[in-house]
Amino acid sequence: MTNDISKLEEKIGFVANDKKLLGQAMVHRSYLNEHRDFELEHNERLEFLGDAVLELVSTEYLYNNFSNPEGELTNFRSALVNGKMLATVAGEVGLEEHLMMSRGEEKDTGKARQYLLANSVEAVIGAIYLDQGYEPAKKFITEKILIHMDDILAEKLYEDPKSRFQEEAQEQIGVTPSYHVEKEWGPDHDKHFIIGAYIGNEKIAEGEGTSKQAAQRRAAEKGLIAKGWNKKEE
Repeated sequence: MTNDISKLEEKIGFVANDKKLLGQAMVHRSYLNEHRDFELEHNERLEFLGDAVLELVSTEYLYNNFSNPEGELTNFRSALVNGKMLATVAGEVGLEEHLMMSRGEEKDTGKARQYLLANSVEAVIGAIYLDQGYEPAKKFITEKILIHMDDILAEKLYEDPKSRFQEEAQEQIGVTPSYHVEKEWGPDHDKHFIIGAYIGNEKIAEGEGTSKQAAQRRAAEKGLIAKGWNKKEE
């Protein structure tokens, strides 16, 4: 973890007028629990603002560049701005080195870390917008996030994995996949499911989730990988 704002500015391609504002974008709430006298606030308000700016810029971009109907544009936008994509962007930019978080958060490498990284991208966008306005924020979003649109289209990341798995199974094998609960546990308020994705009698993959729908999606994602149907089209 480093608080070198100049290095952060170099990574994001933006020189801030208010260095503290950009620094605040890197402060997770958990850090303040361990450093109560720290001079900056946490980044949640910046994240809230950045989320709105990101949605506007991405919507404007899709409207101007694609003639698809509203439903498809919504799917495109979701693929551009979801947590997984934003966490990927945070990794590409190198934000993690600058994040200030608790020791517990530093040790977490799972979904919580991905969520934290995604939020940091939105906080940076919020800081840029507050510091210098819409155009610099749009420039950052265009250069760091919208460049992934070609990959999203090539890999059909905008599609629901269940729909994609069904489409591929029907096209490649002529069979519609089915899903079966392999295991479930936990009380009603905290259920967990393991669901198998089958083609005929063959189990292709398993997925785990806190709802049957989430577990099915995960099983479909793994099924696409297992069958090699997740590759880019040549």
